[in-house]
Amino acid sequence: MENLSELITTLAKALVDFPDQVKVTEVSGEQTAVFELHVAHEDLGKIIGKQGKTARAIRTILSASAAKLKKRVVLEIIE
Repeated sequence: MENLSELITTLAKALVDFPDQVKVTEVSGEQTAVFELHVAHEDLGKIIGKQGKTARAIRTILSASAAKLKKRVVLEIIE
């Protein structure tokens, strides 16, 4: 699951103005992993995107990557 955390970090850092404030924490269960993405308050809109399209795209990439590992993942964007 370390690769998925790195994937989220890389995608988020490419989108935001303050990449040094990007932090990803993982809460792992048996079949499901929850990733919490923390960004600067000013960058929240860039991560979510118009009508949530950017966040949905990140979640789609994450789900496709996790499918190879036979895991279910959830991405939560934290203020």
